[in-house]
Amino acid sequence: MAAAGYRCLNYRRLEEGSSALPGSLLFAAGLLGNLLALFLLARQRLQRRRGARASAFYLLVSGLAVTDLLGKCLLSPTVLMAYARNQSLSGLWPNGLEEPGGQEQPGRLCQLFAFLMAFFGLAPSLLLLAMALECWLSLGHPYFYQRHVRRRRGAATLLLGLAAALCAFFCALPLLGLFGAALQYCPGSWCFIRMAGGQDCYAVLYASLLGALVLAIGLCNLASMRSLYRMACRPHRRAGRQGPAAARMEELDHLVLLALMTVLFTVCSLPLIIRAYMGAFAAGFDEKEDLRALRFLSVNSIVDPWVFIIFRTSVFRMFLHRVCRRLNSTKATTPQRL
Repeated sequence: MAAAGYRCLNYRRLEEGSSALPGSLLFAAGLLGNLLALFLLARQRLQRRRGARASAFYLLVSGLAVTDLLGKCLLSPTVLMAYARNQSLSGLWPNGLEEPGGQEQPGRLCQLFAFLMAFFGLAPSLLLLAMALECWLSLGHPYFYQRHVRRRRGAATLLLGLAAALCAFFCALPLLGLFGAALQYCPGSWCFIRMAGGQDCYAVLYASLLGALVLAIGLCNLASMRSLYRMACRPHRRAGRQGPAAARMEELDHLVLLALMTVLFTVCSLPLIIRAYMGAFAAGFDEKEDLRALRFLSVNSIVDPWVFIIFRTSVFRMFLHRVCRRLNSTKATTPQRL
């Protein structure tokens, strides 16, 4: 069997030499970052005038922070419990069933952990895509956005919930035994879908879906930058009570934050996408590279809130606004000099 080459596949104890310190530090950093991000979002909401509806971008950023926090609270304590008891995930909740080849299947906790890893690796990409679409529509198609998105927020929320349900069903296929398989990775505290072996194409489908979401988010961001550039070239534009400068800066803030999160998500997702394709079409496999790809994917939910926190600091935003004002002033004085 292709999965038999994995060293910790049937371990009931953790591999010797493993330490819980890295997992504990990552869990603490992720928990603190997401809590601080939610605190900043709540304070921003309280500072707004009473009766004002929260923007769609604000709700999506809050949903992303809640999703990352929920993923950390469901996954990291399981890893720490495995280290505390010196038992692997399959040892904490064994299955007791054997596959047709005579090899024992991963434990129920291992299969559930693999489902949660797959879901919380894919769910933030859906939220980032929704944020990118919202930013693109608000900048490039404002009339359509005001009429069909902002006024019909319930329908947009329903579509996002339906997409999340389909994502959960797709990630649960190995758990249900319909498609794909879950494996236990060394040192026994990780479980994820099978990345190598070439017996099924579930990992390839998962990586392709992740890659398609990355591509769609990048295209939406490029379209938003193009729309924002066109708006900046117009000297006079109505922007409500706040004035053109304030509205343009708010749009720029949303776009820069989204671009930073997209770059982070792309960097953390590419190793997994590459490993899935290499495992499907290559004869051998490299367990260390698979683990490195999984760790890259898990780091995304830890660094995401810290990017938001740094971006929301007054020093960073003041620097960004000064750069934009310097560029605008240079653009305005150039025709006069010519």
